[in-house]
Amino acid sequence: MSESPVSAAGRPLSPHLQVYRPLINMMMSIVHRITGAVLYGGTLLLALWLAATAFSPEVFALASGLLASWLGKLVLIGFTWAVLHHLIGGIRHLIWDLGWGFDLKIVDLMSWGSLVLSLALTALVWGAALGG
Repeated sequence: MSESPVSAAGRPLSPHLQVYRPLINMMMSIVHRITGAVLYGGTLLLALWLAATAFSPEVFALASGLLASWLGKLVLIGFTWAVLHHLIGGIRHLIWDLGWGFDLKIVDLMSWGSLVLSLALTALVWGAALGG
């Protein structure tokens, strides 16, 4: 590990990203924040689609057609994953807020588990939606 940078006053500065090796719990914390922000865009998209139902059948057909395109489905799959990943990450943080699961092996297991579970649930949701 490299030495910490020193300020002009000669005091060491806090280590930053160039010093830390990315760990799974750090990456999942960052992804949790990103998915939280993505949920705003997806919710706006959902609101616009619902508003299209009230406007006219033609506007609703256009909005539904856009969401049914390959790009629309890709956006919806991403939104589904963001919802599920943020939900599971929130549960992980709730568990930590209760004071449980701070053993490093458990932290890693819960972090990897939140990623794998969110991907698996997204696949299940979209497998059911597209297959049946």
